[in-house]
Amino acid sequence: MAEGRFNNPVVASLAGIKDFFAKQQLSDRLTDSDRADGKTCLVTGANSGLGLALATELARRGGHVIMAGRSRIPEAGDRIKQLSGSEHVEMRYLDLSDIASIHQFIEGMKKDHIAVDICILNAATALPKARQTKSGQDEMFLVNYLSNVMLTHLMMVNGILRNGNEPNRSVPRLLFISSDSHQGATYIDYDEFGRYFDYGVSKAISNYSYFKLVLNTYALEFSRRINQNQLKVSVLIICPGPVHSNIVKEAPWFLRMVLKGIFKIIFKSPAKAALPVIYMALSDDYEGKTGEYLHMFNPKKMDPKVYEPEEGLKLWGRSLETWKSIDPGMVTI
Repeated sequence: MAEGRFNNPVVASLAGIKDFFAKQQLSDRLTDSDRADGKTCLVTGANSGLGLALATELARRGGHVIMAGRSRIPEAGDRIKQLSGSEHVEMRYLDLSDIASIHQFIEGMKKDHIAVDICILNAATALPKARQTKSGQDEMFLVNYLSNVMLTHLMMVNGILRNGNEPNRSVPRLLFISSDSHQGATYIDYDEFGRYFDYGVSKAISNYSYFKLVLNTYALEFSRRINQNQLKVSVLIICPGPVHSNIVKEAPWFLRMVLKGIFKIIFKSPAKAALPVIYMALSDDYEGKTGEYLHMFNPKKMDPKVYEPEEGLKLWGRSLETWKSIDPGMVTI
């Protein structure tokens, strides 16, 4: 059985204390000169928390921001316009637990001839137990992992991730929001991969960090495949650190109150947690680079399993096989 680093939500939350006080090596590298002028920026899960903070900061720095989410439309977008002072903000509906919604989102972007320079795959969910989607998948598996496989393939096939060979344009950047809690998760368990089964709180907490290891492994394999001959997309991975967000909104009442107390005391505000992500998305320090990982403002290596080419190869095959079994509209690079 696959296991993540933690299976107790309180222990997992308290592990963020060390991160809260850790020195931030590159924090002074982000300056007001790091701008998004002329760039189209897509942020998933942008209607609240970290995603909303990322969208706000990108808009403030001159980007044309596309907020993808399934709620608070259009009020979240209006809020960002007020906070950033920019009118170059739009919201588009995207429910990553619904395969049809993913295709409709991509079709809408293609129809409107939108090409993205910076894509931040931020959306994730943390549930207290298993929940089955319309396509038969576990919701955490679909939202936190497989939907990102679908989005990255469909964006490449449909030209939504801007061509890095265009003259006078920098290579587009694709950022995966991860968690350093992926460190120490088990190897990918293909007996349970993509299969729905019931589980409770402990397994749900374990799955959150485990799926981040799966996501990181996929990100590196995606970079290997699309950048074989030349750099077409900078694929970057970042853990923003412990964020005071609403990700535990579906936890049982008492547990939710305990976690919210911990979040309030030791976790960073979304606005502060967004800063290392903005640095990675905009700074010249990451121009022409791919496969890099940041833990907040600290360069770091991911779990060694993530770098094993054979793991990436196997995950790629099983991911596409699983996608094909639930989506007749599947299109791959």
